[in-house]
Amino acid sequence: MNIAQNPNLSIRFFGVGNAGVAMLNVILARELPGATCVAINTDEASLADSNASEKVSLESKLFRGMGTGGDPERGRELAEEQFGQLKSLCEGAQVVFVMAGLGGGVGSGAAPVLARAAKDCGALVIGFVALPFDLEGARRMRQAERAQEALREFSDGVVCWPNQKVFNLIGENSTVAETLRSANIRMADGVCGLWRILARRGLMDVQFPDLCGVLRDAHAEAVFAAAEADGDNRAGVAVEKLLAHPLTDGGEALKEARAVLVGIAAGSQLTMAEVGKVMEAVNSRCGDARVFLGAAEDESLGNRLVVTVVAAGAGELEKVEPEPPAPVRRRVRTSADQPGLLDGEFLEKRSTPRPRSRFVAANPEMSQDEVQQLAERRASGSTRGRKATNKMHQGQLPLEIVSKGRFEKSEPTIRDGQDLDVPTFVRRNMVFN
Repeated sequence: MNIAQNPNLSIRFFGVGNAGVAMLNVILARELPGATCVAINTDEASLADSNASEKVSLESKLFRGMGTGGDPERGRELAEEQFGQLKSLCEGAQVVFVMAGLGGGVGSGAAPVLARAAKDCGALVIGFVALPFDLEGARRMRQAERAQEALREFSDGVVCWPNQKVFNLIGENSTVAETLRSANIRMADGVCGLWRILARRGLMDVQFPDLCGVLRDAHAEAVFAAAEADGDNRAGVAVEKLLAHPLTDGGEALKEARAVLVGIAAGSQLTMAEVGKVMEAVNSRCGDARVFLGAAEDESLGNRLVVTVVAAGAGELEKVEPEPPAPVRRRVRTSADQPGLLDGEFLEKRSTPRPRSRFVAANPEMSQDEVQQLAERRASGSTRGRKATNKMHQGQLPLEIVSKGRFEKSEPTIRDGQDLDVPTFVRRNMVFN
């Protein structure tokens, strides 16, 4: 039974950076009919090895052909420089897949810019990204997390594949090439499974609006898993593989999902019993999530049955910083209540106690008679000019002796026999009028 391709849906795949182009090459090897693939990178050798129908080199005079050097900011600047070209490549597409490895320069910097260009064109933007291995270091992981947040801002859904989880699927003696190839294959399985749901007309179609209902404007971090099996109990084996997938965490990811999209495809004679077995396992773990089902027969699969699940969570709640307490306000009476007052609202003044002085004035060198004479002159209002004033002594103020605190045992600053820690007006018995 031939399943016709949906001619009304335009889907485009973009591989960004070395990891993204490598994922794109795996997808190209599967010969998806009608799919438009675009490779974007600064590495000319990587672009030369790609079979993508469109290739975009981000190299320019900006960095004199030296690439990004692992700096996401450089990748962003290069993509911004060619934003017009990226946008033209997205024109007319209804669904855009952005595939990249995060943590480096091109993928982390250019993928969010590409997503923004696709969003400006009105496309549904889905990011498929790989996160670094733990052995790649904390700095690369931090760059990947920042890039992931930037990508989520302009994407309808971001599907993350933590490369570290690939160790759950391979042997400990696997080579580096085998490990990376396994990660790329897992990512390609999810992308192709989602493409098959959308682009193939099946026994039970998932319409484009259904996918939009799962992802559109959710800004959710989606979880995907794909599993396949053959033989008499292929549906049961596929379910077991699905629940054992590193990204489903034994089905826990489905419990937290807001919406779940399930695609079932088989090469020959897909039965309702097989569809029922798969959906029973999914529905039992989805709770109140909205579930969309698509089922199709595809001769290219032979005797295999493939199950693809995309679960979109509700997304993380934004952290709300506690607001500072509002200043106490009091209403000032208006001019109607009391003449001379203006209308308005003013901050209530708070009295702040003034710190006490740590110095104590010296005792005045005046006898009781001199104090009496000074009082009489002030009472009579008589003055003898500025020179007479200079002979006056500063009176003692009722100041409280205050401890010097942690400077109590510190040595005084003595210069020319005078303690400079004592204020000048105290040392010199200066009189203030």
